[in-house]
Amino acid sequence: MRFEGKTAVITGAASGIGRAAVLLFAAEGANVYAADIDETGMAETAALSNGSVTCVRCDVTNCEDIKALMDRAAAETGGIDALFNNAGAGGDSAPIDEIEPAGWDRTMDLLLRSVAFGIRYAAPHMKGRAGAAIVNTSSIAAVGPGYSPSAYAVAKAGVLHLTKTSATDLAKFQIRVNAVQPGFINTNIFTRHLEMSGELEAQAKGAIAMLSAVAQPVARGGQSNDIAEAVLFLCSEAASFVNGTSLIVDGGMTLGPRHSWDPATPDLFSTLRDMKAAADAAGT
Repeated sequence: MRFEGKTAVITGAASGIGRAAVLLFAAEGANVYAADIDETGMAETAALSNGSVTCVRCDVTNCEDIKALMDRAAAETGGIDALFNNAGAGGDSAPIDEIEPAGWDRTMDLLLRSVAFGIRYAAPHMKGRAGAAIVNTSSIAAVGPGYSPSAYAVAKAGVLHLTKTSATDLAKFQIRVNAVQPGFINTNIFTRHLEMSGELEAQAKGAIAMLSAVAQPVARGGQSNDIAEAVLFLCSEAASFVNGTSLIVDGGMTLGPRHSWDPATPDLFSTLRDMKAAADAAGT
């Protein structure tokens, strides 16, 4: 019961990583304010919980909704101890030479501005509360190209820098700010982004599960709970000396190209060495 008597606000709570975080924080004794635009999904999350969960409809692209969420959580419980800025989606998938301003702005509003104003409107309610902590969801897409569409990657890189600047701004109030960077996690973000449903969605989820099990050195697919556990740690007293940084939770995906960890995948130099050895053996 590491969060007994404390208040946690979690956005994107209707499914995936957000739902897993709600269930963990509630099980640890927190009064959880679960926020999302999917009210049915939020109700399902609350029904799965064995703790205190209050569902609040919140569109994180609307700053008034964010402020109302934070104000309500603080008014009803006396303050906010933990904030997990997690709401998001795939954003606009167009490449940089095709994306339109509206798609770019929509992606930034959802993935970056929402985090900034989640911090902005929660922070006044976190000042003076021992152990206050904020965690923002970034992504391994922030470390380099090739993991996501351009707009998504830029937004998630922005979340990392926002995490650092916020940590310095809020240090005088003893509020810690960190980020978590998920890798290939089995959630519905992929199928929702492609607007899949029904049988096609089920087939896609099966393919995702199969691919994610071999996408990194840890030979299993990443699960929502893997990220939620990291968030719980970063918000806990066990991480009281961790501030302004990010925790990559990707099963090792960002260690390098596949040949760097999979001996069955040849790299350029081993291929050239094999060619040279074969040539030497043949006397050529």
